[in-house]
Amino acid sequence: MNNSVTITPEQAIAHLQPEVWLKVNTLHIRKALTELSHELLLTPLRQYTKDGWGHYELPADKPGVVYRFRAQILQLDHWYIDTTSIEKLIDQVPAPLDSLQFIAEFTQTLGIDEDTLPKYMEEICSVLYGSAYMHTKPGFTSEELVHADYQQVEHAMMEGHPAFIANNGRIGFDATDYRAYAPEADAPVHLLWIAGHQSRAAYTGITALPYQQLLQQELGDAVLASFNQKITDLGLNPADYVYLPVHPWQWYNKLVHIFGADIANRQLIFLGTSEDAYLAQQSIRTFFNISHPEKFYVKTALSILNMGFMRGLSPYYMRTTPAITEWISQELGEDAYLQEKGFSLLAEVATVGYRHLYYEMAQQKDSPYKKMLAALWRESPVARLQPGQQLMTMASLLHIDREGKALLPALIKASGTDATTWLRSYIDAYLSPILHCFYYHDIVFMPHGENLILILENSTPVKAIMKDITEEIGVLSKEKVLPAVMERLSVVVPDEYKLIYIFTDIFDDFFRYVAHILVEHAGYPEDNFWELVAACILAYQERYPELAEKFERHDLFAPEFHRCCLNRLQLRHHQQMINLSDPIGNLQFAGMLKNPIAVYKTKLAGAVPLEA
Repeated sequence: MNNSVTITPEQAIAHLQPEVWLKVNTLHIRKALTELSHELLLTPLRQYTKDGWGHYELPADKPGVVYRFRAQILQLDHWYIDTTSIEKLIDQVPAPLDSLQFIAEFTQTLGIDEDTLPKYMEEICSVLYGSAYMHTKPGFTSEELVHADYQQVEHAMMEGHPAFIANNGRIGFDATDYRAYAPEADAPVHLLWIAGHQSRAAYTGITALPYQQLLQQELGDAVLASFNQKITDLGLNPADYVYLPVHPWQWYNKLVHIFGADIANRQLIFLGTSEDAYLAQQSIRTFFNISHPEKFYVKTALSILNMGFMRGLSPYYMRTTPAITEWISQELGEDAYLQEKGFSLLAEVATVGYRHLYYEMAQQKDSPYKKMLAALWRESPVARLQPGQQLMTMASLLHIDREGKALLPALIKASGTDATTWLRSYIDAYLSPILHCFYYHDIVFMPHGENLILILENSTPVKAIMKDITEEIGVLSKEKVLPAVMERLSVVVPDEYKLIYIFTDIFDDFFRYVAHILVEHAGYPEDNFWELVAACILAYQERYPELAEKFERHDLFAPEFHRCCLNRLQLRHHQQMINLSDPIGNLQFAGMLKNPIAVYKTKLAGAVPLEA
């Protein structure tokens, strides 16, 4: 636990009030209806249409239970559901909306097995607990966030991943941990530092960042000297150890007993606590330095189950991370087009991994127990800012505040431009570099909202920064020769699935929600949005006619593409959704989606490119 945060039993439940609980359950059921219908797990039956809205009925597995609501079905089979219209009937009698009951009532339809169901429901419980907290905690409105700083925006986020129903469960935190370490709690954290013996621990850094330089930068001479003295006082040599930060929760809940033998034998030595204060980011295991924002992010292993993964860090992956960073920087860093677009990467510059030899000896296959002790340092985006610019996570474009007001239209209004101009700038800053990495370099990232940081001028996105670049990168070309240390980057993907990195990760898992917010909160026609997306792609294709064969082979204007279903995946692989070495192998598909930009390939042909 974090000793600086203590709460009474009453404080732990203060936000669990009847009206708040009903509100967050209603919003969560709306999301469940939207996403499970999108994934064809649920099939609402349209009863009639009135004033442009379809009126739907959805019988549950449990006899006599029926849900009713009205909705508009947008592009990509996205269900825009009127929240106020959702009602539940039991034998024709109205009943309160309850998310856990909803899951239980559709268990058979959803295909949740008996072993997974209670664990999945626990995640839902945790999601609702956090949602209630966020809806009662004082904070910024969407209009206020327009002018907020980077961390204020980061800690105002209320939703988590837009597609997953169980999207921020954080299983493992107790009520006090939640107030200490959840991003929305906005509580400063001081990281713990330990020393790992070199027989088990290894430091790896980019060429320009030797071990001692990292320690001096992150700790300062005085703290570093005090840590060295602690080891010397034990009659040991500091040169035999590698220092690394650990999450306080990890120390108290995992390391002190699972690594008890190593601690007793002084393979691991507790050193002290960081002087710098940090704030947890949306990814929960990554920390931003608020004492010195120009210093590195710190990413720590954290054995918390969150959205289909135990959030550990592999010490084996850590060994190759800086080398991968240097390779990517060399591959993309001098690219003139990416420089023109202002696209950049946050380098992951150093790592420490500590191996648990007992688990290595006992178990050959991959395991969360082998990922409990490692750390990574990543560049801060603060150094990229020019005067008058601000940072904002791209996930914030989907933010809806507790009053139901969206941030995206507030940004557009504050910019002083019209929506089309704003969106053109955003799409160009974000999508154009991703297209170039895919078509020109055969490189794909995981470009979802939490992994992108936007640089804004006058409340308008003008540049994009990609983070989490080493664990979620893939090289799709068989012709690209990679050093042996980076073989894990090579991803074998059949041609028909390569565009999933754009169609699913960008179109279906992000743009689908942007289009919805524009329709619901700004009255902006979704066809206009998709036309801007198409125009951006066509502008890129006109820029690189030499890639025509690739554009044809991997056609972003194809009539349809595979419907990749994230909740189906989570329901079947509760604790390890995908194997990073085979990201396509575990995916769940359900038919095809009609491509919203297909019509524009000929419609916009010959038109002036709508490039920013």
